[in-house]
Amino acid sequence: MAATGETRKSLPAEIRPGVIVCPDADGVAQLAAARFVQLSDRFAKAEGKFCVALAGGSTPLPLYRLLATSPLRERIPWSRVHLFWGDERAVPPTHPESNYGAAHRELLTRVSLPAENVHRMVAEAADLDGAARQYASTLRRHLRLDDAGYPRFHLVLLGLGTDGHTASLFPDERAPENTAAWVVVTTAPGATGPAARRLTLTLGVLNAAHHVIFIVTGREKADVLWHVVEDPAANLPAQRVRPRQGERLILADAAAASRLLSGGMP
Repeated sequence: MAATGETRKSLPAEIRPGVIVCPDADGVAQLAAARFVQLSDRFAKAEGKFCVALAGGSTPLPLYRLLATSPLRERIPWSRVHLFWGDERAVPPTHPESNYGAAHRELLTRVSLPAENVHRMVAEAADLDGAARQYASTLRRHLRLDDAGYPRFHLVLLGLGTDGHTASLFPDERAPENTAAWVVVTTAPGATGPAARRLTLTLGVLNAAHHVIFIVTGREKADVLWHVVEDPAANLPAQRVRPRQGERLILADAAAASRLLSGGMP
């Protein structure tokens, strides 16, 4: 059952602790952008930099476009923003499926971000394990470590797959959950070609973040979002993202949250 017109009028609203529902995808992007601006100002002043891991796929693109548009663009201290990626497909940056390429088109070319502040995953490298080690070295150079020895992002942006994956951590992935590695190689189930292989941050890194924001839109996400929020037994990768000393926030549109809004009914 979809959200009623009356429900939509009352949105955005926090319907569960840490779960905020907006009327539509534009509302999600606006709320995420406002949070990005707020956090960029706070950490740039407190620590001299704002380190963000960007999400891939198409869901965050409205957010990136919004951040590159006035007046928000002028409110972000871009010279102190450092951009990283949560995961990347094993394709060149010019490939249509490159997460970096999408962010470059929608955001990087439209803001005054120093080139040295952009830290992409070189996932097109022939030696992916070597690329994972190289990216871990990049994280070590730019991020403080938490008490468990993991690099601590100020903000991590994440999406949610219909199978419950996030970044490129998949439900049937055999990589050990408690690995001490910061960046690992994974393979997307059922995918073929170079884009099937991925580099991804591990749960240890995601859970070290100060703030994690999931961006979830579309009716096709309604069932999996319900499981993430209400079904601990599902044990999905996205559920296991719970910052140890930080905040997890899920921003969803009414379509993605329709099952939650209807009390769990299909």
